[in-house]
Amino acid sequence: MRIGFIGMGNMAQAMAAGFIYSGKIDGTDVYAFAPHQDKLKANAGKIGFVPAPTVKALVQSVDTVIIACKPYQIEEVLKGAAPDLEGKALVSVAAGWGYDNYEAILGKKVRIQCIMPNTPSMVGEGVLLFENKNSLTDNEKSEIIDLFSCLGLVEEIPSELMGIGGAISGCGPAFMDMIMESYADAAVKYGIPRTLAYKLIAQTMLGSAKLELQSGSHPGALKDAVCSPGGTTIRGVAALEKAGLRGACIDCIDAIMNK
Repeated sequence: MRIGFIGMGNMAQAMAAGFIYSGKIDGTDVYAFAPHQDKLKANAGKIGFVPAPTVKALVQSVDTVIIACKPYQIEEVLKGAAPDLEGKALVSVAAGWGYDNYEAILGKKVRIQCIMPNTPSMVGEGVLLFENKNSLTDNEKSEIIDLFSCLGLVEEIPSELMGIGGAISGCGPAFMDMIMESYADAAVKYGIPRTLAYKLIAQTMLGSAKLELQSGSHPGALKDAVCSPGGTTIRGVAALEKAGLRGACIDCIDAIMNK
């Protein structure tokens, strides 16, 4: 499979690097186009992909095109590339664009799959939501899922859940970062150096998440296992409940979904 990125921002760079470094695909089979050619060529030298001089040249060189440009650029890009996209697979990682948006422009001559990644994909610990409405062949879908699995957890969800899925996994890293920063502030308040504080909190969050994923236990049960009767943890839990932690988490998702 030869793939080509239209757009080579941070997320596309992370994906290209993940694909190549994992050995899933050779760098000579990964192409990319971006308008700033000097920057593109510099990234190509670092990551190992092939820079393309134009969108047309890129599309003609690959089997699968990954749309990774800004959402406001997509319609213009597609109108220029549409004739060369016929008969190929198009994978979109652009926020806010679903299957129906692409089909309205490209019709049924292009096979389409929309994916929503998140920033932890940069370190192979991402969440990659695949819209279940797609027109890939079975073989293409299997190949693309296998390719993207090197970036993290791949889950297929209904089109109508892509919005809430994106709110949780796409926006979620920012919320986790705020929690890490807040607990690091508390650690610094009581004397732990800032760098060490971030390391301790990040590893604690990583370990807690991994324990939940691997054990399959309910998060409440894992929380209960740390809370001894009359102990320090349950006092902290009570303080978080009093401050409305659960309600605040739900409110932030409401703010996204009810914009």
